[in-house]
Amino acid sequence: MQAMKKGIGETFQEETKYFRDKMPRGFLDWSKKPDVYKKYQELTQITDLPEPSPLPRQEFWTFIAQRRSRRNFIDRPLTQKQISLLLWATQGITFPTDFFEFRATPSAGGLFPIETYLVINNVENIAPGIYHYKVKEHALEKLKEGKNYPFQLASAALNQDLIARCGATFVWTAVIPRTKWKYRERCYRYIYLDAGHIGENLYLAAEALDLGCCTIGAFYDEEINQLIGVDGIEETTIYLGVVGQIS
Repeated sequence: MQAMKKGIGETFQEETKYFRDKMPRGFLDWSKKPDVYKKYQELTQITDLPEPSPLPRQEFWTFIAQRRSRRNFIDRPLTQKQISLLLWATQGITFPTDFFEFRATPSAGGLFPIETYLVINNVENIAPGIYHYKVKEHALEKLKEGKNYPFQLASAALNQDLIARCGATFVWTAVIPRTKWKYRERCYRYIYLDAGHIGENLYLAAEALDLGCCTIGAFYDEEINQLIGVDGIEETTIYLGVVGQIS
């Protein structure tokens, strides 16, 4: 009986395995370590976000029990404070030191390959458009302004129209060299684990704020890469998260 050809997923799983007697060898070239913060050289507008001060202590376990993917939103804008807390809960700096900034979600090797873009549809005092989250400054930098981008994003996400009805969509990309610098081919495993941590934090933060949230993994990769302006090779879209008002 002829053996079935391995698919790309099976090949990836096999080629990135670690074996006790065949571990990758070599030294890290610290002079080539990629920066963990993305910087745009020429932008016209920065929106400083409200301080992400912690909410009053609430029942954390309740948020876990209530976590759902919610797709029905009402036509009411998100607030800047809500956006600030959602961004902080997913990627924000929680404890800066002289040598390292701890963030709200873990990352393999502390390399933080995930970048956050927001496609704003309905947020108080922030114009609709596409924004990049500046983690270190806790601010949004505007890349493109326009009301049609949520509809383009919905089309690129297999026509999932909740994207066009929500307050904002988180678009998470991976800057591959940040993690590949240290972990080589196994970096892809770690990158997707990092994204999973971030997605779950978005769900829990949304529950704490009485917002609806739904993450999305089905989309036309290159259409979204083109929309937000990344090359799809060194930086590529890997995950979406939709947030909106539900009551």
